[in-house]
Amino acid sequence: MPEPLPLDPIAEAHRQWTAHGWGEVADGMAAVTSLMRAQQIVLARVEEVLRPFQLTFARYELLMLLSFSRAGALPMAKASARLQVHPTSVTNAVDRLESAGLVRRAPHPSDRRATLIELTGDGRELAMEATGKLNAEVFGNVGLPGDHLGPLLQILAGMRRDAGDFEDGAGRW
Repeated sequence: MPEPLPLDPIAEAHRQWTAHGWGEVADGMAAVTSLMRAQQIVLARVEEVLRPFQLTFARYELLMLLSFSRAGALPMAKASARLQVHPTSVTNAVDRLESAGLVRRAPHPSDRRATLIELTGDGRELAMEATGKLNAEVFGNVGLPGDHLGPLLQILAGMRRDAGDFEDGAGRW
């Protein structure tokens, strides 16, 4: 971890925004910049845990999505929709996971146009092992007090809902 800076660069940017006449949007700029920096910090922690498993977070998410499905398999298009990523991203992740023996492609039993992604036993085992490490090293201590997590989840869910991520009433926060 790098040495802490002697000042908060986002607070300084907020000050500069205000000094340059953009005070009415300074809070918004600081919120966006803070969210992006927090994402970088969390992603670095997650990727550090996943590196020994030779997984990226995107590939880990796909393994977990498959492990949560009833049959351990999903059509490529459904995986793309549930992960909220472009189909090309899923194809890339499947290519990597398939070459590692963690998933396999299979024809869809009732739709000749669709391809299923199936989780292999090795893929399920690796996903569970990686989840244990993530639970212990990241998810169990995200860097915030526990009583802050509920309000944060509500705020972020509202932001995501308003951006069209899911229908109103579909979240539990």
